[in-house]
Amino acid sequence: MWWMRRRLHARGVLGLNARSARYMLPHNDRCYYPLVDDKILTKKILLEHGMPVPPLYGVLRSTGELRRMGERLEVHRSLVIKPARGSGGRGVLVITDIQDSGWHTASGSILSREEVRYYVADILAGLYSLAGASDQAVAEYRVQCDPVFAPVSYRGVPDVRIIVYRKHPVMAMLRLPTRSSGGRANLHQGAIGAGIHMAHGVTTHAVHGSTPVAVHPDTGQSLIGIAIPQWPRILQVAARIAEFIPLGYIGVDIVLDAVHGPMVLELNARPGLAIQMANNEGLEHRLEKVDRVGQPHTDADERVRLAGEWFGNPLIEPCTSRASAA
Repeated sequence: MWWMRRRLHARGVLGLNARSARYMLPHNDRCYYPLVDDKILTKKILLEHGMPVPPLYGVLRSTGELRRMGERLEVHRSLVIKPARGSGGRGVLVITDIQDSGWHTASGSILSREEVRYYVADILAGLYSLAGASDQAVAEYRVQCDPVFAPVSYRGVPDVRIIVYRKHPVMAMLRLPTRSSGGRANLHQGAIGAGIHMAHGVTTHAVHGSTPVAVHPDTGQSLIGIAIPQWPRILQVAARIAEFIPLGYIGVDIVLDAVHGPMVLELNARPGLAIQMANNEGLEHRLEKVDRVGQPHTDADERVRLAGEWFGNPLIEPCTSRASAA
């Protein structure tokens, strides 16, 4: 197996131990983890700094509030309910419509109000929280999928995961819902990861699990050459966040709403490494490049420009046509 380790090292593939020892531990002080682990606190901080986020509809903090849950939330017709301290998409309930017949979910099922109450009670009990401790349930705006992603999304909204290291965006992928992921954009639940060219904002390679794929398994549409709308703006938002969140190695998840444009969904102090498979490229060489530069540039736009210059593959031609996404 030594030859495999040597080959992976040569390609700059970063492992979990190296990620923790070289990048997370030196640059992510654990005292700051609550800033990104608590979605309510994260949203508050992002709003204070003018970052776009899905509007908050309400927070359910105790089982006593469940009696009035319906009248508080049903005015919104569609929404997302999720644990404040959840991770990996666990415990997220997407409601696409609320009718007399029940609460319609993104997966196609219909829940009664009582079933939704039980679901929220599980969130409050900590069933989905990071430490299993009691939690709070967050109700917020349900993002509307940008039309450019409709051909390559199954009953859900894709998001863009960007790794930001020492304020520099270094690698990104588009996470696309599938039937097997239940319409969720989480890779470990079965979503597709498609690597994104940092300079052009175009998908270049995709995987489903650990298997490279060229077309979406449910829609049959090409996963390569999708041009991400507002790509410079998305990178700029990610770079700006690193200016006021004191973590040097973070994952920034951004959704593209059909009406409101880019919005920050959540932040992650322990971003996974599957982004390397999605890009068919190791992460470590990019992180080492940032380290060699020294102090990061103070201007977010300049850091975005450098990301395209440093990490853009000149052999890949940019694709600017939305028609190519179909």
